[in-house]
Amino acid sequence: MNIANKLTLIRIALIPFFIACFYVEGFSNYFYQNPSETFSITYGNALALLIFSIAAATDWLDGYLARKLNLISDFGKFMDPLADKMLTTAAFLIFIDQGLLASWAVFIILTREFIVSGLRMSAAAKGVVIAAGFSGKFKTVLQFVTIIALLIHPYLTTVNLALIYGMILATTLSGVEYVIKNLNLLK
Repeated sequence: MNIANKLTLIRIALIPFFIACFYVEGFSNYFYQNPSETFSITYGNALALLIFSIAAATDWLDGYLARKLNLISDFGKFMDPLADKMLTTAAFLIFIDQGLLASWAVFIILTREFIVSGLRMSAAAKGVVIAAGFSGKFKTVLQFVTIIALLIHPYLTTVNLALIYGMILATTLSGVEYVIKNLNLLK
């Protein structure tokens, strides 16, 4: 197993720790609380931000190393996007629980992921491995940025709402593009 694939597995291993930040008793105490109470962050959010940022960095680093050191593998092509989906889904479900994200938004995101995964499975059955395209990578980066913004400032500000709607749009467009490009695999 090469270093790029190990970084992908580290990203997956960080997910339970990320989730625990929101549900372990004591993490709900305030790490920072503004006297005017317009902005506060708990220890759980601060730790979740750190863990998520490390996990997001492994996504960039594993891709960089895979390309630079010619370590691109079928395992990486399959597991890297899956690790991203697992990490972002964990965050999105927590945000639903916290009232920061509507369930319809997560439904749209997950629908895109199921459709793309189905196309990938269909392609794999034919011996074809489909790597992530630019729009998929952009979608993932925008999802990461939105999640980080919500972890830094866990309130529905204008910036956070713009990121959420931008993320939903990018996710939808990426899914449509993916289907159009790979429709021939369903024949």
